[in-house]
Amino acid sequence: MAEKAIKQNVFLWEGSDKRGVKVKGESQGSNPAMIKAELRRRGIVPKKVRKKSTLFSANTGKKIIPRDIAIFSRQLATMMSSGVPLVQAFEIIGRGHDNPRMQELLLTIKNDVESGNPLAESLAKHPLQFDELFCNLVRAGEHAGILETLLHKIATYKEKTEAIKAKIKKALFYPTAVIVVAAIVTAILLIFVVPQFEELFSGFGASLPAFTQMVIGLSQFMQNWWFVVLIGVIAVIYGFIQLKRRSVKFGHMLDKAALKTPIVGVILNKAAIARYARTLSTMFAAGVPLVEAMDSVAGATGNIVYSDAIIRIRDEVATGRQLNAAMKDAGLFPNMVVQMVAIGEESGALDDMLAKVADFYEDEVDNAVDSLSSLLEPLIMAVLGVLVGGLVIAMYLPIFKLGSVV
Repeated sequence: MAEKAIKQNVFLWEGSDKRGVKVKGESQGSNPAMIKAELRRRGIVPKKVRKKSTLFSANTGKKIIPRDIAIFSRQLATMMSSGVPLVQAFEIIGRGHDNPRMQELLLTIKNDVESGNPLAESLAKHPLQFDELFCNLVRAGEHAGILETLLHKIATYKEKTEAIKAKIKKALFYPTAVIVVAAIVTAILLIFVVPQFEELFSGFGASLPAFTQMVIGLSQFMQNWWFVVLIGVIAVIYGFIQLKRRSVKFGHMLDKAALKTPIVGVILNKAAIARYARTLSTMFAAGVPLVEAMDSVAGATGNIVYSDAIIRIRDEVATGRQLNAAMKDAGLFPNMVVQMVAIGEESGALDDMLAKVADFYEDEVDNAVDSLSSLLEPLIMAVLGVLVGGLVIAMYLPIFKLGSVV
């Protein structure tokens, strides 16, 4: 029963308003009777209500990604700054979006707001797209009467956080992609190329070098058991993902190990600090109390080690301790960050100081990723050279040996 109550569908409706003018639109609800009741409450006499088909709409659209939400945030902030009413802004952005799923989401929120619900409450009904932090900032803007200003801060925040995520993905994707390509090339050589040399060597009538025998043995294993190796690799990757998702202890161990990884660990540390500073600065500037803001900040760092540390900092701040002292004891924040926070607390400009810290570390991540790419290129070439060159040498060793005998 609970599942039926929670399930929402989109309905298309037609009717007439109090002046007798024909109107139409779409609303979200569990059944047509609920939609009709909502329309009557809004002063609309419903004539037709039918469930919206998803065959050629949302299901054919692309998945809504965080970048879509970041772009929407900026569009909404810009429109409201230009004096466009909130409901009309949702209508314009929604109708003009290329992605049917995003279009449906925005028009559903528009209908919800149009029926009298606060924007924060309407957004909170879609937690996959609008997280708690986003909704809290919007709620603070509505309560303080500065929604337009807060929307600009949210847009800037989303753009900055998405940029930092893109940098991290870039840092991790490049070496991962090269390793995968190297593994595929090696497998192709072992399964298809080495057997050709094996047939040639069978007519030599002489013992093969140990290195060549080892490569031929590996080739025979791959020819006979490649499907087992493939299934094993897929099972390990799937098991790893599931274990990380379900085991807090394993996730903590993994995040801790990632922070200590040479080169990449430095980037992950700087990225976590940048997210922490950017999120806390945005929420504090929005008037969200420091202790209350720390919960959302903890989830925004993207690393369990930092998340746990921030929760401990929150508990200490709640007892009356200064933020900079609690951060210093956490042992994760550089002295420069702690000192900047201390200055911000003393001067009453904590949000500005945190924004400066975020800007600095975002630039640091930018530079570190570019340096990593430059550093990895020769290293990756060397690895590929050893793998492919080793196989080539193993195959030509018997030919060199035969030439020296002759």
